[in-house]
Order: sequence, then structure tokens, then C-alpha cells
Amino acid sequence: MNPTLLITGGSRGIGAATALLAAQRGYAVAVNYTRHAEAANEVVRQIRASGGHAIAVQADVAEEAQVLAMFETIDAQLGRLTALVNNAGVVDVAARVDEMSVARLKRMFDINVLGSFLCAREAVKRMSTRHGGLGGAIVNVSSVAARLGGAGQYVDYAASKGAIDTLTVGLAKEVALEGIRVNAVRPGIIETEIHASGGQPERAQQMAPMVPMQRAGSALEVAQAIVWLLSAQASYTTGSLLDVTGGR
Repeated sequence: MNPTLLITGGSRGIGAATALLAAQRGYAVAVNYTRHAEAANEVVRQIRASGGHAIAVQADVAEEAQVLAMFETIDAQLGRLTALVNNAGVVDVAARVDEMSVARLKRMFDINVLGSFLCAREAVKRMSTRHGGLGGAIVNVSSVAARLGGAGQYVDYAASKGAIDTLTVGLAKEVALEGIRVNAVRPGIIETEIHASGGQPERAQQMAPMVPMQRAGSALEVAQAIVWLLSAQASYTTGSLLDVTGGR
């Protein structure tokens, strides 16, 4: 039976690249999306066209009821979860901390942090040997911003990813004897749509000269790191924060 993987925010960018690559490696994939149904369905179509198994599942990860319903759908349609990629996340327009509204901060932490905690909680309930599971792997998508700080642009985003790093290290230790490995990737400047959502569609190209490798990374390059961390090839790796940054 194929291992079952949930990717939150799986309709575009790193999430979509991970879904396609994981399907090639034999995973049955649940592609989560919040609003972009057409994009999620296209990812599913591509996976199925290549002979893989995938479903699209709508849910706002910041809403507990929707997260619970999503996991129940996966239980019913794909079977017991064995892998989770906490990829859903948002940025906002560049701003200083003294310019940030409470609404902005709540949105940032509700999606980026609370959503990851909720999904990790439900995944552990299904994977952990303590709960009758057979083990599994969780990969959280953090950001190099967690250690760089995001000054003058998005300290809130950087702080939310710092929380993801702490979740990764703490949860890894918590479930290490229950058959679950927990790791994170910390992408640097990657060519995805997230820059446009923060009002800076050209950011990847503009920032490329600051990267030692002098270029932005691709979503596929991050996906390859994620899928490795999910795989048995990373069987002795847990609690790790893997930078995929071109040396930045």
C-alpha cells in the first residue's frame, strides 16, 4: 500500500512541486488548498495522468473545524496518514514592526503557526505508535528568515518561522520513540508566487545578487530536500533544520 502524504498549501509553489515529486516516489498525496481550487485540481490531474493517486482537499489550516474535516476526508479516501508537509503559509507587504496592525499579526500567526500546530497534532494522532499508528514523518517548511530576522520587511513572518523551528525541534524530541521523525527545511530566496502576494513580484530576481550562488532557487530544489527528509533515506535524521538557501 502506498504511503499517504498530506501537503498543506499544496496547490502552488513549493507545495505543488513537492506533491508532484512525492507522487513520482510512490506517495498517495492529499493536496490541501484554501482558495485556489483550480490550481489544486491541476496538480491532482497531473499526478493522476502519470499513474499516481491524489485528491484535493479544501481547508483553511487556521480553522480547527476545517482541519479536522480535512483529516477525516483523508482517512476516508486515502487511508491512515504516514507523512505530513506543513507548507501552508503567508507573507504580507513590507513593513516595520511599528507599522504592523493586530489584524496583520493575527493572520500571520494563525496561518503560519497555529495551522502548523493543528496539522501536526492531527498527524501525530494518526502516526504515533502511542496511538496505534505505524510511525511516519513530518516536514515543516520554515524559512531562512527565522535566523536572519526580516528587518524592515517582515519581522512578523520571520518570527512565525522561528516558532516553526522551535516546533520542529521540540516535537521531534517528543515523538522520537513513537516512530515519528520531525524535520524542517528553511528555504532562502525561491522563485515562487509568494513574493507577489507580499507585493514584491520581482523580489527573487532583485535578491539574487545577495546569494553566494548568485541566483534564486527553484521550488523543485526545495521539494527534493523535503522528499528526502520524508524518505527512509533520512531514517536517522530528526529535529534537523535543513537550509536550502544557495549559501545565504
